[in-house]
Amino acid sequence: MRKTILRSIAVATVAIPAARARAQAGTDSTGATSHFIPAVELTGFLAVFNAYDRIAFRNQIQDGKKVFNSTPATTWDHLRGQHWVQDTDPFNVNQFGHPYQGATMYGWSRSTGLGFWTSLVYSNAGSFAWEMAGETTQPSINDLITTGQAGSLLGEALYRMSDLVLRDNGSEFARRFHEYLAVLIAPPGAFNHHLFGNRFKTNLPDSAPATAWQIGLGAAIDAHANSPSVAASLLRRSATTEFSMSYGLPGTPGYDYRRPLDYFDLQAAGLSHTGNPIESVMLRGLLIGRKTAERGNSRGIWGLYGSYDYISPFLFRVSSTAISLGTTRQHWITPGLALQGSLLGGVGYGAAGTTTIVPSTSTSEAIRDYHFGVSPQSLVALRFIGGDRAMVDIGARGYYVSGLGSDDTHGSETIFRGNAGFNVRVIGGHTLGARFVESIRYARYGKLPDKRLSEGTITVSYSFLGSNHFNAVKW
Repeated sequence: MRKTILRSIAVATVAIPAARARAQAGTDSTGATSHFIPAVELTGFLAVFNAYDRIAFRNQIQDGKKVFNSTPATTWDHLRGQHWVQDTDPFNVNQFGHPYQGATMYGWSRSTGLGFWTSLVYSNAGSFAWEMAGETTQPSINDLITTGQAGSLLGEALYRMSDLVLRDNGSEFARRFHEYLAVLIAPPGAFNHHLFGNRFKTNLPDSAPATAWQIGLGAAIDAHANSPSVAASLLRRSATTEFSMSYGLPGTPGYDYRRPLDYFDLQAAGLSHTGNPIESVMLRGLLIGRKTAERGNSRGIWGLYGSYDYISPFLFRVSSTAISLGTTRQHWITPGLALQGSLLGGVGYGAAGTTTIVPSTSTSEAIRDYHFGVSPQSLVALRFIGGDRAMVDIGARGYYVSGLGSDDTHGSETIFRGNAGFNVRVIGGHTLGARFVESIRYARYGKLPDKRLSEGTITVSYSFLGSNHFNAVKW
């Protein structure tokens, strides 16, 4: 049974040849489309979400009002132009919960045949509707950014992954397993697929992308943790889960980059830590771009990328929704050694701070333990692939969360995260690997003393690879 399941997962990502590529006019569907159905679904989703929050958080009060007991009067007050703020929700709610909510809203429209940009409008409309009518608190600028923009990027990546999983994969067991897997990946798409069958044919019609993915289990320990307020005895030891996927790698003959996220790279990691179960979600995807000039041993793409990052090591957190100019390439150094890499630089809206969770309180005295601001940032990611046997990953990310666009104009955060790791394939799709991640934070807040925190984490893991293994693209 275990081997069958693993084989099913691998087969799910094997691209099948599609019909010849053709221009798409505002849609990625090969069947019908609907604007009405996702509008109804989105409205119902927000109503159910508000009803759940009214019950689950009925004692949550801010500014003398129950947060989720919104009424036509509070909605009208918001529409008349109440002051927009940066809210005091916990970091994981604002920077992960809201993007996932946005991805769900995006999924309702995307799975009824509508394209990326139209679905982005639906996600933003849903976010605005929630700010006006979902809560009694003042509407939040940061929620519009993370829910609408970051949520749409995450939603498109999940949609693409679900599309691969739902393709015909042979046996009845494999088909059913993929349907259950699609529910976990993208619930709105799976719901519409079950409800409407093939009315909305959502398989992407172009030639198949080159994909590489891996899923793993491991154990992590902090090699060091440098913080004035954390004792060395509190260094974290956790079990880990990891998933990564590269979609649309450069070099595939006949594969074009005409739609948003025809190329994307997604990495996610979780921890067996009740206070911090999500260690990171890092996504970048090509929004508007094209192939670079082909060379004998090199292929690439360049253009405008969208990115969503959520990084939460033990001592501090950083998250950002950004747009960047960049390039992604693959270069054959020798016939048996390939280099894949991305270089990005851009600006976004980010948040950074410590890991002390300060929940919204029952009074208007709620405080926030992190800092919002406009965030210039950069990324370098390199991957060396030695045949079908070994892979080495090296990467560096930098974020500067400024005082611009912040409610604390005198504060700033500078964050660096670097990683180096390797995987060795043992047999079939089974690999063993190790990785070291270094995270550094410099915090400056006016007359307060400057702070420097750093943390180094070692992770040892077992991973299972997709059927393409490390997948250096050949041409």
